[in-house]
Amino acid sequence: MGILFEKDCDAKQLSPLTLAFIGDTVFDLFVREMLVCDANRPVKKLHNSAAKLVNAKVQAKIAEAIADSFTKQETDVFKRGRNAHTNHIAKNASNRDYHYATGLEAVFGFVYLNGDTERLRELFALAIESLETPEVQ
Repeated sequence: MGILFEKDCDAKQLSPLTLAFIGDTVFDLFVREMLVCDANRPVKKLHNSAAKLVNAKVQAKIAEAIADSFTKQETDVFKRGRNAHTNHIAKNASNRDYHYATGLEAVFGFVYLNGDTERLRELFALAIESLETPEVQ
């Protein structure tokens, strides 16, 4: 079951790209919440700040940095997402970065659809912490 709706949704049965579809939005929402709660800024500045975090290159770096913190199930979802065949060609990222970002988004989608808000917040905190380390920047 997801967080917002009471209808059962078995995340284990969904394709990795479907998980990434919802996970992309979940990750974006967490970024936007963080930015809005951090300071009241003009919308253009909020958008520009969000765009710096919600892109394949940054998400790939995050995925690499926090992958060791994934549970076994999350690792499996990440690998399925990373290895999924897409018909999409990334225009602002390498294929590698695009696939790693897709894996990260799949994990966020999987955890979200399982209704585990606490785990989502843990993963997001790890993601932001990883960006503050020099190796990831």
